[in-house]
Amino acid sequence: MGNGIGTGSGNGIRGEALGTAPVPLSVLDLVTVGSGRTASQALATSVALSRLAERRGYHRHWVAEHHSMPGVASSSPAVILAHLAAHTRRIRLGSGGVMLPNHAPLVIAEQFGTLEALAPGRIDLGLGRAPGTDGATAAALRRTDRLGEGADDFPEQLSELTRFLDDDFQDGHPYARIHAVPGPVQGPKGRPPIWLLGSSGFSARLAGLLGLPFAFAHHFSARNTLPALELYRQSFRPSAALDAPYALIGVAALAADEAREARRQVRTGALSMLRLRTGRPGLIPTPEEAEAYEFSHMEREFVDDWMANVVHGTPDEVRDGLDALQKRTGADELMITANAHGGDARLRSYELIADAYGLPDVVSPVAPEGAPATA
Repeated sequence: MGNGIGTGSGNGIRGEALGTAPVPLSVLDLVTVGSGRTASQALATSVALSRLAERRGYHRHWVAEHHSMPGVASSSPAVILAHLAAHTRRIRLGSGGVMLPNHAPLVIAEQFGTLEALAPGRIDLGLGRAPGTDGATAAALRRTDRLGEGADDFPEQLSELTRFLDDDFQDGHPYARIHAVPGPVQGPKGRPPIWLLGSSGFSARLAGLLGLPFAFAHHFSARNTLPALELYRQSFRPSAALDAPYALIGVAALAADEAREARRQVRTGALSMLRLRTGRPGLIPTPEEAEAYEFSHMEREFVDDWMANVVHGTPDEVRDGLDALQKRTGADELMITANAHGGDARLRSYELIADAYGLPDVVSPVAPEGAPATA
């Protein structure tokens, strides 16, 4: 594979811990749509969140590819990232992630080459090998029901994508005269660093062997976090991208002014996940709907287990929980996802967490014309 990612910390991989945070803090955004809300409102919240994160010193803001989920409006990460880039100036923006088996590598190289041209030096390309949806939807996306082949071919797809990004297919290769545009064929330029995402050991090992940064989905695969991070670190080989391992973990966390309100908000996400796991996906329920829902014994166990993996409470409680998690895992960065019914609760949570860590409150430069000030 090509190695034009860049070197050291100058490629935006390694962030800076601000305030009293033990490591850099970042944002994972699912662009959630609550009951009674619209996708337009959810996307406006994402813009407001990106600007808040930039103002408060969060290192990066990623959006994740999902399909056929009514409560998630992030089916097109590249489109959303272009919109966020137009409304921000400094924060890194990226995919957490693009599900590569759903796409032709050339298309992703073109999309993220375009994003890099729009926001030079601010784009991350996070890649996963899961479909980001159910099997039937994945078959519709890929126009085949042989889904295992896409996942098994992930290393080959990754190699092809990297060569398109670096424009370095060898002479004689069938794609040697094909160029991803925007890209190096137009002249020397940077390109987004590649991250591998995972919830098990496959991508952890691959990221280590290739010397790439690794992002682990602790927020829904907590039992695998420590083994995957250990495997990544043990497998790591220095590369042009990194001279030492760099791993972030996705963390579900929500802070509120009162612990009871935090629990009330988190319960909406738990009910939404219960419905998704039982084949009943829908919009994120309201706190009132979640409070009124009559859980069966098995459903109650699922919700309790799910909520136990969400760091929630007052700002001090959330800070202490994040600190403990970082210490236990040795994560180099914490990427926080706050899933709740309404945008206001999510925005408030990120503000409170920033306050708890004493992150700077920097007045952003004049926003582009038409940029919404609030969700």
